[in-house]
Amino acid sequence: MIIVMGEITVEPGAADKVRDALAEMEAETHKEAGCITYAFSTDVVNPGTVRISERWNSMEDIEAHTKTPHMAKFMESMAVLAPTAIEIKAFEVAQEVKLPL
Repeated sequence: MIIVMGEITVEPGAADKVRDALAEMEAETHKEAGCITYAFSTDVVNPGTVRISERWNSMEDIEAHTKTPHMAKFMESMAVLAPTAIEIKAFEVAQEVKLPL
């Protein structure tokens, strides 16, 4: 399993301008082969930080994801926000363990 975590820094409240694009990207990505989880969120303390949380079956699935029409459309939508920072990292996970709460 591959976990992808990312942060995009924009002006506070700017994510509201592309809320529909975020929702469409989530919905379309959930339909992709190999997608386990794909979600955006806004930091509750810093509304200028948009987080991406993803789980995929393989790197090949992620590579295919980056070539989809909805990814191209999404990138165009995000460009209008003029992000000041983007950091996205992938982590290979050997085992998943449920934590007791």
